[in-house]
Amino acid sequence: MKIKLLSVFAVLAMVIALPAFASSPEIGKMAPEFTAVDSNGNTHNLSDFKGKKVVLEWSNHECPFVVKHYSVGNMQKVQEAATASDDVVWLTILSSAESKQGYVSGEEANKVAEEQGSKATARLLDPSGEIGKLYDAKTTPHMFVIDEAGMLVYAGAIDSDKSFKPESIDGATNYVMAALGSLEKGEPVEVANTKPYGCGVKY
Repeated sequence: MKIKLLSVFAVLAMVIALPAFASSPEIGKMAPEFTAVDSNGNTHNLSDFKGKKVVLEWSNHECPFVVKHYSVGNMQKVQEAATASDDVVWLTILSSAESKQGYVSGEEANKVAEEQGSKATARLLDPSGEIGKLYDAKTTPHMFVIDEAGMLVYAGAIDSDKSFKPESIDGATNYVMAALGSLEKGEPVEVANTKPYGCGVKY
């Protein structure tokens, strides 16, 4: 009997000792803080941008769904429209692991950005996948919008059409611009959570 009890206590101790994994970030709660180095070697903390709206875009330039938006200039137009206001910051996050599709060095990331004509504020390198896993980023693209107070107000797809064909962009609802528009008006974000579509993040 004592042996059985000891075994039970041992199992319970193991369970209690298991590391706690962060849950997915929740709409209406503070966005998880992170620190990252960008493609130019500059360090950014999410908290540095408090007082501004922040868009996080997970990207992989080799993913057909990312190509869909960049090849016709759609993502660039959205980035440019969003950051036309001084109170919006756009961070493109690259979470592909070394040797996986989409992995780039800082220099390579800058070259890709130049070729794309990207209008993002910065490209953050996350080859360890730490930030991607913190946000439970599942696809490229996977989008998040954070308000001026640091609260997550949108998470999900960039738009309402999950096709990889560029022609599907016309007529689709852009959830990111809709969320930013609502914040600008001081209104609640009507569609705050959608299912992201695209290639799986290459952790």
